[in-house]
This record gives sequence, structure tokens and C-alpha cells, in this order.
Amino acid sequence: MDPRRVLVFREVARAGSLAGAARALGWTQPAVSQQVRQLEREVGTALVLRQGRGVALTEAGRVLLRHAEGVADRLAAAEQEVAALTGLAAGTVRLAAFPTAAAVLLPPALVALRERAPALQVHFTEQEPPEAEAAVRSGAADLALVFRHEDDEDAVPGDLLREPLARHPVRAVVRAGGPLPTTLADLRDQPWIAGCVRCRGHLLRCARRAGFTPDVRFATDDHVVVQRLVASGLGVALLPGWALAASTQPGVVAVDLPDVDGRVVETLARPDARRVPGVAALLAALRAAA
Repeated sequence: MDPRRVLVFREVARAGSLAGAARALGWTQPAVSQQVRQLEREVGTALVLRQGRGVALTEAGRVLLRHAEGVADRLAAAEQEVAALTGLAAGTVRLAAFPTAAAVLLPPALVALRERAPALQVHFTEQEPPEAEAAVRSGAADLALVFRHEDDEDAVPGDLLREPLARHPVRAVVRAGGPLPTTLADLRDQPWIAGCVRCRGHLLRCARRAGFTPDVRFATDDHVVVQRLVASGLGVALLPGWALAASTQPGVVAVDLPDVDGRVVETLARPDARRVPGVAALLAALRAAA
């Protein structure tokens, strides 16, 4: 059965006549009559009996009317839910983000979004960029916050939309009280503390351009652990500015070096995702916070 014809039949039953249904629908009476006849052919039996200027429902018509009312109710509910989502009176957005963005960028963005759309729910999962990208691609996340280093030649595949949000420097972190480096090469003889695979790759590229290979003694993604190791005189490291903004431990000094490039923070989304009101609202809040 064509559901549109079922709804036309419902109007005929509610109005008690073809003419009344035509007025309610804004159609002509012959057009309404044609829709009812086609529906009767689809179900294989009569649904209405013409009597005088009106119609009476057959037994089959009364059965179909109960279902037609259910169809109309579900469509009305769907319309209300969609309207609520469009007006940000409801809905859920799933976000994946790397840890330092979650610490620095996400809280003010979510506070602002809560004031604008208090009923919109944001579900957040902490993930490093490769996992966050995979989550968006698979549909497990609607939006991802990722980063790349400015010297990173690996481009994000074109099937996802990428929008740069912010840039922050990557700083050399050394023990307080010691000599401060002016270039990365000044740290060539120091033991190094490296982070995730992508961060280690960035360190290796920067060091290669500076003419040395770093002696990596420790590997940890925990920025607090990195700083405590540095403060204890066990090595030096490169840390992103947002990590230091989230938590700076005593006993360390962060130095901007001209031969260490920074990070670019970006959002990733599927091409149609930005048309979803909740996703668009979260994007706007992230832009404002950045």
C-alpha cells in the first residue's frame, strides 16, 4: 500500500465525504476519489461505500482506518522530534577528541553550548587522532578533534571534511635552573622522552633537520609523567603548548625554539554531518572556544 494514499483515505474517513477530504487537503474531489480507488485496488477490496453526499466505511475500511491513524500519529511524532532536533531542543552529538584538546578546548565549548542548547547532549570519547578519524569514518562519532604537525606530510583522505580550528606551538621542555637552549641542536646530547607514535615521528623529523638523532630513553603519553621526568633531570622533551596550558609541573621550563614547528588542531566530519543542527552547533562552539 502507498502510505500517501492511506493518509488520503484517513482524511476521507474523518471528513465523512470525498468533498470534505478534498477541502481539508486542498485537492479536487476527483483527485481524492482517484486516490481512494487506487488504494482499493491495492488492498483488493472496497474501503468506502458511497451514500448520498458522503461515504460509509466498509469493515475493511474500518480496519485500515485504525492503522491509518497509527501511521498519522507516528508521522506527527517524527515531525515533532525532527523539529526539536532542528531547534536544538533535543538530540545527541558524539565527539572524539585527543586528550589535550579535551582538557583545553572542550570545557569552554561545552559550557557555551549548554547555555545555548541545554537539551542537546554531547557524548565524548577520548581518542588519539587515528582512532578518532576511524570513529568518524565508521559512524561511531559524528565529529572528531584531531591534530597534525605542520611538517606532517600525511594528508587526511578527502572523503572527510577537515576544518582547521587553531594552531599552538610545540615547546622544548627542560629542567629549571639549567642552561636554556636557543635551537634544538643545543639538546642533541641530552636523553629524550618521547610520546605517542606521531609525536615521536615529529621529534625525529625536527632532530633530523637539526642534524642529529635523539637518544630516546623513555616513552610515555602522559604529559605529567614527562614533566616529572624532566624535572628530575632524566631527560628533555617536546610538548605541545596545550599540554602545558592544561598542566605545568614545577621544576621545568618550556622554551620556544625556531626550528620546532607547531601543531594544527582540526575538526573532522563526514560531508553531510555539518547539516545536522547539533553537529553544526557544536562546531560553532568549538570555533568560538578556539
